[in-house]
Amino acid sequence: MNLSYSRYKITDKNNCPFSESEYSKFKFGDSAIARKFADELFDGFIAEHKDLILSNEEIVILPSPYHSIPTASNYLSFYFKTKMNTFLYEHNRKALVESKIYRNQTYTTDYGNLDYEQRVKLIANDTYYIDRNFIDGKLCLFLDDIKITGSHEHIVKKILEQYNVQGKFVFMYYAELKNSDIHPNIENYYNYFYVKDIESLSTIINAQSFVFNTRTVKYILKLEKSELLLLVAQVEDTLLEQLFHLAVSNNYHTIADYQENLAYINQSIKNKITHNYGYQFTEGST
Repeated sequence: MNLSYSRYKITDKNNCPFSESEYSKFKFGDSAIARKFADELFDGFIAEHKDLILSNEEIVILPSPYHSIPTASNYLSFYFKTKMNTFLYEHNRKALVESKIYRNQTYTTDYGNLDYEQRVKLIANDTYYIDRNFIDGKLCLFLDDIKITGSHEHIVKKILEQYNVQGKFVFMYYAELKNSDIHPNIENYYNYFYVKDIESLSTIINAQSFVFNTRTVKYILKLEKSELLLLVAQVEDTLLEQLFHLAVSNNYHTIADYQENLAYINQSIKNKITHNYGYQFTEGST
């Protein structure tokens, strides 16, 4: 069984069914909006598919694929899982279990500007891994924030076929582009609706609800030097350290496009530690 569900349908590029500003903030790490979107997604989904949920004992939720740094949709998935587990508790059912599609991303291109063929070609070079034995035979909820061309869904279905995974599969989205006359680059219009400069990005990063995700880390690592200097001056030291270690955990230090900014961030952290604590770094120290 394959089922697709989306909370909002995009049919008119001039009449968005959700807040573009909130969506942009969500994509750059506003977890409060992630929770709001998750509530909306859950309410819409359960209204239509309550019987499906209650008729299955083993349910697995899987956010969009990532390696080490969560995507924005991972936080959407977290809050959706919380909401769904409350529902399952109220119906005396077992809670959701979570699994993951591991992904080693190979590109730095801005995905949101591409059409379907370009997207499939780009992400086909990535490597993926899924725990077949864990999810086999279960109801699987694959959750993502938006479906524009369906390229990611195509890849996930290909993975499931490759691993010969059996079960019931639900592909769930906060929003979906339903009008094929609208170019897929509308995704970037939504992504950057609010985040247009360092000031707007800093507003999100310095908020209590901020969490790093893949998009925010990649965006910072590709900033022009003048913009990076401005951002570093506005961000707390602890966030800079978190940014650096997340980037390294995702092996971004091995990607040429990211190396210069990552090295500057690392040096900035060292300089601030030296200034604050008088500790002198020697070659090779971290």
